[in-house]
Amino acid sequence: MTLAPAQINPNDNQPTQQSDRGRSDFILLYHRSPYDEAWTETGEREWRDQKSPNGIIPTLRNLFLTRTSGTWIAWRQVDCLEGSEDECVAMDRPAPFTLRRIPLVSEQISSFYHVTSKESVWPILHTFPTHFNINNADWDTFQDVNRRFALAACAEAAEGAVVWIHDYNLWLAAATIRASRPDLRIAFFHHTPFPSEDVFAILPWREQILDSLLCCDLVGFHIPRYLENFARAATSLLGAEKAGKRAVDPMFRPTGSALAEPLVTPTLRYRDREVGLLASPVGTAPDVIQNLRSSDHVQAMSARIDADTKKNRKLIFSASRVDYTKGNEELLLAFERLMERREDLHGEVVLMLACVAAATGMKIYEDTQRSIEETAGRINGRFGRMDWVPVRLSTQRIPYEEMVAWFSRSDICWITPLRDGLNLVAKEYVASRRDMDGVLVLSEFTGASVVLDGAILTNPYSHRRMDDAIEQALAMPADEQRRRMATMTAAVESFTVSHWADHQLAAIAA
Repeated sequence: MTLAPAQINPNDNQPTQQSDRGRSDFILLYHRSPYDEAWTETGEREWRDQKSPNGIIPTLRNLFLTRTSGTWIAWRQVDCLEGSEDECVAMDRPAPFTLRRIPLVSEQISSFYHVTSKESVWPILHTFPTHFNINNADWDTFQDVNRRFALAACAEAAEGAVVWIHDYNLWLAAATIRASRPDLRIAFFHHTPFPSEDVFAILPWREQILDSLLCCDLVGFHIPRYLENFARAATSLLGAEKAGKRAVDPMFRPTGSALAEPLVTPTLRYRDREVGLLASPVGTAPDVIQNLRSSDHVQAMSARIDADTKKNRKLIFSASRVDYTKGNEELLLAFERLMERREDLHGEVVLMLACVAAATGMKIYEDTQRSIEETAGRINGRFGRMDWVPVRLSTQRIPYEEMVAWFSRSDICWITPLRDGLNLVAKEYVASRRDMDGVLVLSEFTGASVVLDGAILTNPYSHRRMDDAIEQALAMPADEQRRRMATMTAAVESFTVSHWADHQLAAIAA
């Protein structure tokens, strides 16, 4: 069922009919929709679950179960803006809520998401300033899309409603919401890293971004380091005042890792407002993963992996996207060095690299993918035999059930990004290995490195550290594997994706 859309004048800074408050007490802003839109052969629209049953989308949908009214705001692609209005769709699962979708043409989506977000902002967030490209950035479009999300939230929100904004491409929405609706409670969650203040300062829009985030009542991050980086940027660039620090939550490793942080700033004061800061990492849904692992379908896929790929060999698995931040090339070069010095492992170990290709047509990702494919091909050409292919490379998206099958059969999971906000793959591997052995080799530049005590931490910038880590993983006794995995499993099962949402929302309510 499609409802009449709330009317917004794109030339105004406030929603029309300001005296007529919206109907929702909980508004969620996320560029992704809660379901995938599909059309049947008869031309009827239906809403389907995303291919992955895990992740934050189902958890965010479930938040509406405890709300009397709610709205999810995302975008939709249209062919022409003329005559296109925000579309409001009544959703009935898992509970009644409204999906409000803002129309954008392909040029706007490309400018806002693929160019400004990915080419200008993404490199700075991940501390790759040499990849920063301001020349193609279209900040006007970025601001306009943020403003339209914000005004949609204002139109939907009931008096005193909670608005929860997600991720960096909606940085600017909070400022418009605060100016239009001071009665609302606003929270923001940052799903990527937040860099040190000197790197963040490269962005020419730094003051506008920080000023908007400081319009929130709560700003959330995965780990204390990102929170502290934000606090330092807000104080040094805008003059915000820090409250006294306190010890980090016991879920985090306080020392011993590149991203460890022993103390955390709980609040900032800015323009007579107090802004809460909270670090809590997104988790997995361990029960979903474990139920899948034991299902007949996944068991059958696991048997095929044993027969077709593993064949009684050590199986090393890694999964990521084609992105210069993900360390895929560094991992392949480390595997090549392993083959060079360990002839005894020829025919005895296989690396499965699931590396999803980018679909944006961005040259830098195309170059990265070409390098990955060439390196994998060179390794197989140098060391492969008729009965053994050292590297299996897939650049296609693997269905989630099949991912769980790979997790369940892999002796080692090797995750080595040069920088990653969290890395759920590492947590998913651990969740799939409950009551089993297995080794997780993890870059210390992932957010997950400060919550998974038991992983072998490595530095992907160092050949020696990478080489030592994979050697340690291959040689680790089974009893030590089980002990480490039990420690990590306990952490993953204690701090799930539902725990993350509850933790953030409880802080908003407080």
